[in-house]
Amino acid sequence: MPLAVCATPIGNLADVTLRVLDELRSADVVLCEDTRRTQVLLDRHGIRARRLVSLHRHNERRRVSELLPPLLTGERHALVSDAGLPGVNDPGGRLVVAALDAGVPVTVLPGPSAVETALVASGLEVVGYRFLGYLPRREAELVLLWEEARTWPYAAVAFESPRRLPRALATLARIDPARPIAVCRELTKRFEEVVRGTALELAGRFDGPVRGEVTLVLSPGQAVDAELSEAVASVRRLVAAGASRREAVDVVAGLAHAPRNALYRASLDRAD
Repeated sequence: MPLAVCATPIGNLADVTLRVLDELRSADVVLCEDTRRTQVLLDRHGIRARRLVSLHRHNERRRVSELLPPLLTGERHALVSDAGLPGVNDPGGRLVVAALDAGVPVTVLPGPSAVETALVASGLEVVGYRFLGYLPRREAELVLLWEEARTWPYAAVAFESPRRLPRALATLARIDPARPIAVCRELTKRFEEVVRGTALELAGRFDGPVRGEVTLVLSPGQAVDAELSEAVASVRRLVAAGASRREAVDVVAGLAHAPRNALYRASLDRAD
């Protein structure tokens, strides 16, 4: 197969699959997010790759045009990222799409996943989930996300910088303090840690920067219809008294810990 998308370990180098190791041995080119990180994996398993080529978010657009011609002639390329599956919150997706559009056969070799590992390790009830990638850096966007997440009927999984984790948890604790969550740190590595509790509890637990890679899991949210009914009534009373709808929503949302967007929409739906 000309292009093989290969999942690599998220921490423990022994977690790589036999199919991926075979592909790394056989490939004419190994495409790496970071050649140094990939070389560590290759050395661990005694593999001497024929050629390593970098493919990361800064050069992927340019690399695609360079790689398609040899792929079309049947040259065998193995695509890897630093950890996990390329194309999912990692470089590689643009190359896969371009290869498929050009008629290049593509196969995916599955393997370790930080998302699914964290979901199971969280101990939370999960039927469906939403993957958020990395959390927003801007406070306003983070607040909006947590407010919307209050009403999601499914779990959510996100990556976060260890430096920004305290802020993300503090913001979540302010908006949805009783939400059951889990902070999963250094999954599959020697110092793996999974801490479970409410958003308020974990905001107190992680009140400073931590080390290592972090995956955050949120339990499914709560339905809002019953919770919003009283809050909507309060908004309508304030509007009737002369307040603007946005001002009324801001006041009630803060007092009732209700999601602003959902409260605003509900107040419009139920307005006379």
